[in-house]
Amino acid sequence: MFDSLAQIFPRRASSVSVAAALAMLASGCSTIGRDFVAPKPVGAPAYRHAVGIAPGTPADTARLPAAWWTVFNDATLASLEERALRDNPGAKAAAQRLLQAQAQLGVVRAGQAPNLSLNAGVSNARTSAETSQALALGGRSVEGNNFAVGAALSYELDLWGRVRRVVEAADAQALAAQNDRDGVLLMLSNQVAQAYWQLRGLDAESAILRAALATRREAQGLVEARFEGGLSNELDVSRARIERANAEADLHEVQRQRNLVEHALALLVGAAPDALLVPVLPKTALPLPPNIPVGLPASLLAQRPDLAASVANLRAANAQAAVAEGAFYPSLTLTSNVGFASESLRELASGSARQFSIGPLALSLPVFDGGRNAANLALYRARYEEAVANHENRLLGALREVEDALSDAQQRQKQGEVQAQAQAAAARALLVAQARYERGLSTYLDVTDAQRSALAADRAAAQIRTQRLLASVAVARALGGGWSEQSALATVR
Repeated sequence: MFDSLAQIFPRRASSVSVAAALAMLASGCSTIGRDFVAPKPVGAPAYRHAVGIAPGTPADTARLPAAWWTVFNDATLASLEERALRDNPGAKAAAQRLLQAQAQLGVVRAGQAPNLSLNAGVSNARTSAETSQALALGGRSVEGNNFAVGAALSYELDLWGRVRRVVEAADAQALAAQNDRDGVLLMLSNQVAQAYWQLRGLDAESAILRAALATRREAQGLVEARFEGGLSNELDVSRARIERANAEADLHEVQRQRNLVEHALALLVGAAPDALLVPVLPKTALPLPPNIPVGLPASLLAQRPDLAASVANLRAANAQAAVAEGAFYPSLTLTSNVGFASESLRELASGSARQFSIGPLALSLPVFDGGRNAANLALYRARYEEAVANHENRLLGALREVEDALSDAQQRQKQGEVQAQAQAAAARALLVAQARYERGLSTYLDVTDAQRSALAADRAAAQIRTQRLLASVAVARALGGGWSEQSALATVR
């Protein structure tokens, strides 16, 4: 553009070009504000409760956070996760928010480039013959057509890096939007995994209750037969019927809970609530939770989307404070126009029809604003300090979430080990009570007590196994989407 201007008016264009070049050179030498420094990493080398968690199912725990659920090696869960990430309305909305932030970044980045526009127009005008100017010309009016075509250029010379700081803030905000999107996806995948393992746990309980119900129906039939033969009493019959009815009622309650969880899972994957997503599997045994490596490094928190978004917001706040500081510095703007204008369309391209303007090369320097700029700078610096404090709070909260999840996994494991002992003892007590009753050495009350204890122990074992799986899901979420076995081993060594 400057070349075309120089052809029209060489001397003036060259002087302006030199001034613009000097200004551009100056713009590369200084930038307002302080450069952003990322917060210090977590001081603790590892988590206290990531010790003593025995390995579960053999699995390769070095997974990408984007597919952390693969540590469970469950094809049904993987299919549900992929469907949720693809079809969940909340995930779609988060993706659109990211696109909005990226588009806004494109708008802001455009401010770094010159603004060049082309224009063309045609008009017809007539002046009054009664004005003082017209009377001076003998009372004549001026009328005719006007044709014009040209180009206009405007450019803010970024002397102090103000525009660069604006772009830096927008870039950080776009990165924060991306991390927010990742956080939504992480939360969604976590909820899907939780719902899935709850369904599997309820299916395991249903299998236990169905087996118990079949046993109680058989026992009820035997007690009724003994009663009819005069070998038992009506109280034993009533107890057998009560135990059978209680087992059947518990089975209906578990089915009710399963329906609610399945409806919630359907919503997560973007399906109708009546969709059959996870049919009751014939295999009711729950798997062991995946391995959680000993000595997980606290640096894994860096992959958490919420903390990454917090750091990006810190960077944006720092850049915005720099932009506010830039209001104290002069700004330099260059504008120019070049084109052709003629009364006749035939003469529009002739040399005599050319017109142009170079400048102004406008310098604006704030002198007195009543303290507005100072107050605005104080505002943005306070917002930055607030963002720093909020980030520290989020970091501490994230550390607590990880320790809570690891502690839960640790204690659930120990609880399961003790519950296995109770389960074995309850099963043995039931066999003894049944044998004593059949020999006439005790009443049916001992059998019903033993049945209740055995059923409670079996259900508790299934519930603890479910809670161990849910604890593994919580650990993955608290770490931002899984753990890396290699990094953990490197820390232990």
